Amino acid sequence: MSRAFRLAGLLRFRKLQEDQAAADLAVAHAARRAAAQRQSRADGALADHGFDPVEEAGAWLSSVATRAALRSLASEAGAATELAGIEVTRREDAWTQTRRQLVPLEKLSEKHAEREAVEDLRQEQIVLDEIGSRSTGPASPAAPAAPTTDGTRGES
Repeated sequence: MSRAFRLAGLLRFRKLQEDQAAADLAVAHAARRAAAQRQSRADGALADHGFDPVEEAGAWLSSVATRAALRSLASEAGAATELAGIEVTRREDAWTQTRRQLVPLEKLSEKHAEREAVEDLRQEQIVLDEIGSRSTGPASPAAPAAPTTDGTRGES
């Protein structure tokens, strides 16, 4: 009879950890993409803003303030993108670590399954051999008698 893999509970736990780490990594990648898009939009807005020749000092001050705000937004978006990249790296390291803990258990589980399959086949072969030895043994029906020299069948 097959024995259960003794570390099956730990294997399931490690798989759950690996799944969680992979999900966290996916979230970090999505956050990095979103931060890069924000940075791209902020950089584009800053590049598109120009100084129009104005005669009024108030309009010029407004334009300078707008440009400073856009520069601040671009700088903030760049910092957010950098932080998101650091988070991705951290999550990749966490996923790699959980994967390192999972792989040996998976290999042990596979070897256990192989050993159990070999044992099951061995047990099945023993049963088949036993059945085969019973059908050819003394309990089998007698073969028809061979004809004798006088042409009749010899019955004993």
